[in-house]
Amino acid sequence: MVISIFLVWLYTFRSGIKTIIWTDTLQAICLVAMLVVIIWQVKDKMNLDFGGMFNVIVNNPHSKMFVFDDWYSTQNFFKQFLSGIFITIVMTGLDQDMMQKNLTCKSLKDAQKNMYTYGFAFTPINLLFLSLGVLLLTLASWKNIALPQLSDDILPMFCTSGILGGSILIFFTVGIISAAFSSADSALTALTTTFCVDILGIEKQEAAKAKRMRLKVHFMISVAFAIIILIFKAVNNRSVIDAIYVVASYTYGPLLGLFAFGLFTHWKPRDKVVPYICIASPLICYAMNSLVYQLTGYKFGYEMLIVNGAITFFGLWIASIGREKRDSLIFIKQKQNGN
Repeated sequence: MVISIFLVWLYTFRSGIKTIIWTDTLQAICLVAMLVVIIWQVKDKMNLDFGGMFNVIVNNPHSKMFVFDDWYSTQNFFKQFLSGIFITIVMTGLDQDMMQKNLTCKSLKDAQKNMYTYGFAFTPINLLFLSLGVLLLTLASWKNIALPQLSDDILPMFCTSGILGGSILIFFTVGIISAAFSSADSALTALTTTFCVDILGIEKQEAAKAKRMRLKVHFMISVAFAIIILIFKAVNNRSVIDAIYVVASYTYGPLLGLFAFGLFTHWKPRDKVVPYICIASPLICYAMNSLVYQLTGYKFGYEMLIVNGAITFFGLWIASIGREKRDSLIFIKQKQNGN
């Protein structure tokens, strides 16, 4: 992991986003190619043609996408649909990590084209990954292969144990490196950019000093990145994708509330209170989740993001009470003084 972060640091600190655009393109091609090769190998191990593979995937219980009758299920359609909309807004539209590539496009039309292409390409690739998961579970059932406890370990187990053949390990290694690097490099540059611009105000400094500061920040964030990954690995006991969405429900909630408040209102909350609201909102949500689960047995899923954002919005509204009237009085007084 440390070596991976170091390699990412090497090729991002030189050219920043320009390097990432080209490397991410290559990494995406490698990732999709790896996915197709592994699916092909699994199909051959199961002695299936394409029609048989399709039937296995469609008829498997794990292929059930929508649950309409169980409100306690995290797979409930309405909960997934609503929370999915807002998760997409905050994790794609409000995230510098995801939006920085769109911001580098030459025109608004090119940026829109990039977003549409990304959105439409996401669906078939996700379906391929989900299909691979179903095929691996079916193959394990047919061959009586014991599966690891964590779902994240299923694919590595198949690729490293020789079940799918020795050559598949090469493709798996290329694919996992592509996935890891494409996530890490864009996150590192995004964190460096936001910290330097929004916190340090680097654009107001001399070019030479700004460059030195950017390189120092980039290095420190790389170190912090490695430490956070090690901590996450030590404490996490669920699949990574599930853990990411659970964490996002708490960390992105205040961002959603801030965005909605700024977009749909003209109120001006007290600036000093805003950070406390953004910290209090996830804590309230965590306490609410624990209390509701103890009283009713209902456990919030990804819909916690919506609740979190709503609490932040409400807190900002409370912090704005009286501000509009005060600003109006100040404006009137300035007009009377000739200012």
